[in-house]
Parts: sequence; C-alpha cells; structure tokens
Amino acid sequence: MTKIKGSIGIMFLGGARRVAMAKLFRKAANDAGLELRLYSYELGRREPIADEADIIIGRKWNDPEVYAHLAEISDSKNIDVIIPFVDGAVGIAARFISLYPGKVWSPVSIGTDPDLMFDKVLAAKRFEELGLPIPATYIPGEPCMQLIAKPRKGSASKGIRLINSIDTLNEILSDADRYLIQRYIPNRKEYSVDCYVSRHGDPLCIVPRERLEVIGGEVTRTITVDAPDIIDLARKTLNLLELTGAVTIQMIRDMDNGALMLMEINPRLGGGAVCAVQAGADIPSMIISESQGLTPVASCNWITGTEICRYMQEVVFFPDNITQK
Repeated sequence: MTKIKGSIGIMFLGGARRVAMAKLFRKAANDAGLELRLYSYELGRREPIADEADIIIGRKWNDPEVYAHLAEISDSKNIDVIIPFVDGAVGIAARFISLYPGKVWSPVSIGTDPDLMFDKVLAAKRFEELGLPIPATYIPGEPCMQLIAKPRKGSASKGIRLINSIDTLNEILSDADRYLIQRYIPNRKEYSVDCYVSRHGDPLCIVPRERLEVIGGEVTRTITVDAPDIIDLARKTLNLLELTGAVTIQMIRDMDNGALMLMEINPRLGGGAVCAVQAGADIPSMIISESQGLTPVASCNWITGTEICRYMQEVVFFPDNITQK
C-alpha cells in the first residue's frame, strides 16, 4: 500500500463488539503511514469497542436528528470515513453521504437501495427476478414440504422458526406478511463470502468461508475454503446488483445434491470478516486507500484453510467510565 503522511479519522457505526476488526484497521493505517483516530458511534459508553476506540454517544437509527448529529460529529472530530457494522446503520451511512456530499466517505453501496437487502421478502423477489438461485419460496395451497420461516426484517437468526406441521404452518400463515417462508434444507453447509468491490465496480476480493459454528446468529468458528462455484456465484451477484464497497453474501449448499443457493446479502462488513483479512484479503487497507482517493490493489492471494475461533474476553469499566486495558 502507498505510504501516506498524516492522520485519518474513522468512525464505526454500531461497532460495539468489533474489537478485532478495529485492531486490523489500526494496523492498516499504520502500514499506510497514517495515524488512526478511531471512534465508534454507540448508544452507551460501556461497549467492548471502548478498548480500541473513543465512544461517541449517538442517536438511534430511527431518530430524525441522526443525520445532523453525524454531520456535527464529523466536523468536530474531523472524521474521514464512516463504516457501518450493523444492519440499521447501512442505510444511515448511505443516506448520510448523499445528504452531505464530500463531508465523509463510506464503503457502502450506492447503486442499490440498501434497505432492500434487509427486507428478506423483497430481497428474495429481487434475487428471483435476476435469476439467482435461492431455496424455493412456499406458495400457499401447494403441497407442504419442510419449511423455514424467517422474519422479513429480522437479523442474527432471531425469530426463525422451523415448520414441520400443518398447525405451525397455519399459525405462521395467519401473520404471513411478517415472514419469508422457504424450503428448509436440513442437510446443508452454510457459507459467508467476504467481498470488497471498488467504487469503479471492480471486485478486489471474494473470499468464501464455511460457517462451522454459530451462536446467537454470530459466527464463532469459520474457515476459508477453496470453492470456485461460490466465488463465481458471488461475482455474478455483485455484478447483477451493482454492489460496491464491503459486502457479505450468505450462501447455502444442499449436501444431498450439491446445489448452491443464495440466502441473503449484508452490504457491510460481516462479523466473521476478520477471517478473510487474516487470510490475506486486507479489506481495511482497501477501505483506507479508497478513502484517500487511491486505487487499492486487489488481494487475491488469500490462504485457503485459514480458521478463526472466537472467545470471550472481558473489558473492565470503572465508575468514572475509564477503561482498564
């Protein structure tokens, strides 16, 4: 990466638990010759990210004053880049850079409405329109297969229900507008694909990893895999949806027939993206380069078989809110 002199201000939006990623951004900035000023926009001060970043007490995502507040913070803290880490922050970041052009930069997609991706019903319809493979959507009145119901605006696997009886199906159908109902695939493998697409539409990295262990919707053990068909489907998806910036694509493989299908897209850095970065896809450096108006170099030499596992670590807060490091 080209050496740059000076400093850079980065603010995470909802980066509460992204301590490992914060350390990778610090390393990327240091490698670029930049002093990193790192902040995280949160509702409270006692979040783990306080171990690596200064906490900014923010507004809720549905607060109409959130954009003006972000503008105020961007000016007072000299913020150069904002990076969303939770679903609700993606649309906020995209709209903020549209409302205040030139104030900050963000690695979010502006070619596609980000809110579309967070409505599972609308997203599934869009995927079908584009000819992207997805699990069969249930059509009322047709023969019942084993099904899964996902809250259409849910996240982190919350509220998902398996449907294996007529009674459960009827219960879900009584409130069907709240759910995406699809065929359930019991013998499956799940994958996340960490992608970064330049502002010019060039995929700089596409790194598939198998989700080996998931707790509460967050991957806790994952490993990069050599899977050309996953990479091909991810590339096709990125192109058809005209996505840019950091994108995490969720896929599933039916192990009974090998079919690969698209599950959902999060147009932001995923919680397990640390694995892709450690494997060699230096997404933080790509983000910093683009924020400086430079063209990042594609990182294709990532290492298959790179595995990470997460563990709990305490961050101590004393009564005066000083963090013990």
